[in-house]
Amino acid sequence: MPYYYGGYGTFLANNIYFLLLIPVMVLSLWAQAQVSGNFSRYSRVFNRRRLTGAQAAAEVLRANGVYGVTVTSTWGRLTDHYDPRDNTIYLSQDVYSAATVAAVGVAAHEAGHAVQYAVNYAPVRLRSAIVPVTNLGSRCSMILLLIGLLLYSQSLFLAGILLFSLTTFFQLVTLPVEFNASRRALETIENRNLLDGEELAGARKVLRAAALTYVAALLMSALQLLRYVLIFLSRNGGRGGRRGGGRE
Repeated sequence: MPYYYGGYGTFLANNIYFLLLIPVMVLSLWAQAQVSGNFSRYSRVFNRRRLTGAQAAAEVLRANGVYGVTVTSTWGRLTDHYDPRDNTIYLSQDVYSAATVAAVGVAAHEAGHAVQYAVNYAPVRLRSAIVPVTNLGSRCSMILLLIGLLLYSQSLFLAGILLFSLTTFFQLVTLPVEFNASRRALETIENRNLLDGEELAGARKVLRAAALTYVAALLMSALQLLRYVLIFLSRNGGRGGRRGGGRE
């Protein structure tokens, strides 16, 4: 064999990964359960003003001086999102026409994203700018990592790591974007009295649970990146350990 690639280092990297994976997986599952549980719970609680999700989104936009944004319904559950390409807020049917606490919280959050674009909020602009390279990285990184492993090519493996790191960076940039959208939403809900005290607390629980899913996604991506880096370092270090000087 021309090189010795430090199999113990790879074994150690994998063990560190799986050791840390357990709490991250627990957090991810717990966050998903919180999102589903809180949304279901507060989807059964009608708000005092009988304000629908569509009306709440429009109110947040109006309160922030943002006009020209379309608010429409879309299929699915928890498929709510704002699309800057057509300047449209898409609200799921459980949110668009529902006069519940959960609907107001979710719709206001998506309106918060529209406000971010309207005021040129730096993190959301950065996230939009890196979408093309992030998509490229997510498609090509696994291919390069696999080929690098099979062919014992450190250069290809490193290229795969760099491309994968774009995904982790995207997850990192997403955090302030999501937290800020929720903050804008809750501030408007409170300032405009869209929900009362207990209702506002319920909306806050729904949005906090959703934010946890982004934290879990970042940790999962960072953990995977750490695994690849440790494998790369262990193999790179092993190259100088034994080189074709004897029989293998």
